[in-house]
Amino acid sequence: MTENRPQFHLAAHLRIDGARVFAVYGKGGIGKSTTSSNLSAAFSKLGKRVLQIGCDPKHDSTFTLTKRLIPTVIDILEQVNFHGEELRPEDFVFEGYNGVMCVEAGGPPAGTGCGGYVVGQTVKLLKEHHLLEETDVVVFDVLGDVVCGGFAAPLQYAERALIVTANDFDSIFAMNRIVAAIKASSKNYDVRLGGVIVNRSDGTDQIDRFNAEIGIERIAHFPALDVIRQSRLKKSTLFEMAASPELDGVLREYLRLAQSLLTDGTFYDATPMKDRKIFDFLGFD
Repeated sequence: MTENRPQFHLAAHLRIDGARVFAVYGKGGIGKSTTSSNLSAAFSKLGKRVLQIGCDPKHDSTFTLTKRLIPTVIDILEQVNFHGEELRPEDFVFEGYNGVMCVEAGGPPAGTGCGGYVVGQTVKLLKEHHLLEETDVVVFDVLGDVVCGGFAAPLQYAERALIVTANDFDSIFAMNRIVAAIKASSKNYDVRLGGVIVNRSDGTDQIDRFNAEIGIERIAHFPALDVIRQSRLKKSTLFEMAASPELDGVLREYLRLAQSLLTDGTFYDATPMKDRKIFDFLGFD
């Protein structure tokens, strides 16, 4: 963990009528949807009304919560010739595990159009129906490490951006660029960097070295356990899997993380490295 680094605390001002809003970023394939869905489930276990918004054209962010691939906002909008005023919330918002409400932004067919635009349209639609105001916690699960255009839209609404990473070069390299994007967005919006969630990694040595260097901290750690992989195959949250000692530890960590995000307003003013410096910094000679 980092030492002697400045930490800050958020003011009480939140921009979506009191909801706690988190945007989850990270390298593609790092397990953001797994992390987001189980974090949403943990928030719900704490008695919170939760809305999870999948911001990926693959529209698979919420399937462990709903047990299916739900219709996307872009699909529903196409059916009404993009007249959003004709839609009702039940057309694109679906209830998942333990009452978590789920939305998938969707996107154009692979290789065509701009998926980022759809994220912005989804947020607009949710605001028009006041859905962002009727929850306690909103979790944006954002595509890969893309932080330009519409895929940066959640940073306009989020209180804190969380980064999911693993203890390897590619994941940390991507994390560094996301830190830079969040820092840039914080100049114009209230979003701040809320910390690093380590996923699919038994060790954290490289992440901890990097965190100490730029001024950020690890706020949760989920090791590479087979039960986590199996939960995706079973289309289930971890809270629905058969009990075991290792799973119990993971669930406690998710509940601890959810509680800390609700009660601890700490954020980090991290300074990202230049690409060439991080290339030299990581690893061993």
